Amino acid sequence: MSETFFIVPEQQHNALVAAAYQHRGYHADESAEAARFCAEATRHGIRTHNGLKALHLDHLFGSGSKGCVPGAQIEGIPSRFAATKIWNANKKLGQSTAYRAMDEAIRLADEFGVGTVVVDNAFHYLWGGGYVMDAAKKGYIAYTNCTAALAEVVPFGGKFPTLGTNPHSWGFPTTDAVGFPIVIDWATSVVAMGRVQQLKREGKTLPPMAAVDKDGNPTTDPHAVTALLPFGAHKGYGLSLINEIVGGFIGGSLPTIRNRWQNVTEGDKGTCAFYFQVIHPDAINGGAFAHGRDQAANVKAVLADVLGHGNEKCMLPGQIEATWAGHSAKAGGLLFSKAEVEGFNELAAECGQPAWDLASFKTVEI
Repeated sequence: MSETFFIVPEQQHNALVAAAYQHRGYHADESAEAARFCAEATRHGIRTHNGLKALHLDHLFGSGSKGCVPGAQIEGIPSRFAATKIWNANKKLGQSTAYRAMDEAIRLADEFGVGTVVVDNAFHYLWGGGYVMDAAKKGYIAYTNCTAALAEVVPFGGKFPTLGTNPHSWGFPTTDAVGFPIVIDWATSVVAMGRVQQLKREGKTLPPMAAVDKDGNPTTDPHAVTALLPFGAHKGYGLSLINEIVGGFIGGSLPTIRNRWQNVTEGDKGTCAFYFQVIHPDAINGGAFAHGRDQAANVKAVLADVLGHGNEKCMLPGQIEATWAGHSAKAGGLLFSKAEVEGFNELAAECGQPAWDLASFKTVEI
C-alpha cells in the first residue's frame, strides 16, 4: 500500500533542525552536524532516527537531562598503540562525536591499514548505519557498535530489561559491484524503541513477540510497551551482550543505570560507550584471487554468486536505504509523512521558527 509523503527542501529541514539544537544551547558546528545527520537518516528512509527522534532523545536524555553537554569538547586519552585513539567525549553531542570519530578512524586506516577509535562518556549517536555508510562511500570497510541510551531489552530467558537495543553497523565499499554500499545495520532487539514511537505516532501496531508490557507479557500495542525482546532469541541476546562487554572494557558502567540519573550515585557513570573501526581494503588484500581477478572484481563475483542460482530477487543489506535515497533524489527533497511534518511544527514552535506550511509542499506517493 502506497503512502503520501510531503517533499521538504533539505535546506529548510536543516535550518529548522539546527535552530532547534541551537535553541537548546548547542554550538553552531554541533547543530549543523546534527542537522546533517538527520537529513541523511531521512534521505535513506530511516524514519526511526530522523530529526524528530534525535531531538526527542535529546530532550529525554541529552540537554534536557544530564546525558549531554552542549559545547562539550572531546578529550584525547594517551594510548600506547599508534592505530588506536581513546577519547573521553565529556558528554558531547553523539552525532558530532561519531562523525569525528569515524573521520579519525579513516585517517588512522590510511596510515596503518586499520584504525580504531573508542569513546567513553558519550551521548547516544542514533543511526550507526549512517556513519559506516559514509565511510563505505569513501572506499573503506567500517564497523561501529555502541551501548544504547537505556537498558530496555530483556535478556533471553529473563524478565527484567538489563540490555540496551545495542546496534551493530557494518559498511562495505561495494558501489562499483552492486551500485550502493552494502550496509548491515541492526538493533539487537526485534525492533528499536524509535520504531515503537513511530508506530505510536502513526496509530499502527507492533509485530508479535517484539515487546512486553509492564507485566512482562508480549504485546503488539505500542502504547503498552515497557520493554523490548532480543531478536533471534539467544542469538540477538549474545550480540547485544557484546556491546555491553565492549562498553565495559572501554569504561561504561552498569547498563541498568545508564541515563537513569536518579540511580547514578557519586563516583558512578551513566553514559554510553562507542567503538569504531575502519579497515583499508588494501590492508586485507591477499592478492591470490581466482582466475586472476583483482580485489574489486573478486568481491563483485562473490556477490553475484550469492545472488545467483535462483536468488536473483533477494535483497542485499543497504538496498532499501539506497532505494529510499533514489526516491529522495527523484523528489528533490526529504520525504515526511503528515504526522512527521506536524511533529516538526511542534519543534518550530519550541524554538521560535516559522511553521512548515503543508500546502506549500509538493507530495509524492511511495
